[in-house]
Amino acid sequence: MGGIAIATAGAVDREAASWVESCLATALGIDTERLDPLPDPSYAYDEGRGQYSSTLVLHDALARRPAHAARLLVITEHDIFIPMLSFVYGQAQLDGPVAVLSLARLRQEFYGLPPNRPLFLVRARKEALHEIGHTFGLTHCNDPGCAMALSTNIEQLDAKGSDYCSGCATLLRDAARVACDGAELAVRSGGIR
Repeated sequence: MGGIAIATAGAVDREAASWVESCLATALGIDTERLDPLPDPSYAYDEGRGQYSSTLVLHDALARRPAHAARLLVITEHDIFIPMLSFVYGQAQLDGPVAVLSLARLRQEFYGLPPNRPLFLVRARKEALHEIGHTFGLTHCNDPGCAMALSTNIEQLDAKGSDYCSGCATLLRDAARVACDGAELAVRSGGIR
């Protein structure tokens, strides 16, 4: 296959996970595959913060990525963090095989507001494209309309676009082609990249 594998960790909104999978397949033009759900990442819970360590989730994802998949995106409903920030919407290994996306702060309900399903799904698309973009080597983009623009708060997330700018799209297409071909070659030769 050599595409993007998607797995949920813990109880996750199935429609949102399907939406993310569809968005990635359409935007990147490569195969996606839904894996069996992963267990709840209770191992990553930090009692002092009341959040889950995205770094620990990424570490676990590395061990679970199928050899035939160029990338693995783990989707969770849990609020995640890295030590230097109070929260992250997601985290990825830059030019690496795994990423994690949290749906927690993408929901209006997190901020005490009424649910807004269409807005939630647009936010999920933006962040899924953003994190997968990092796995293919894309860094933060200076174009505020690009999905790769930095978002450190919900206002920035809502202001950025839900697609890649032309420059990031070109870089991503080339990187995805190489990575996906490499995963296929690794499977055929019996190795793991």
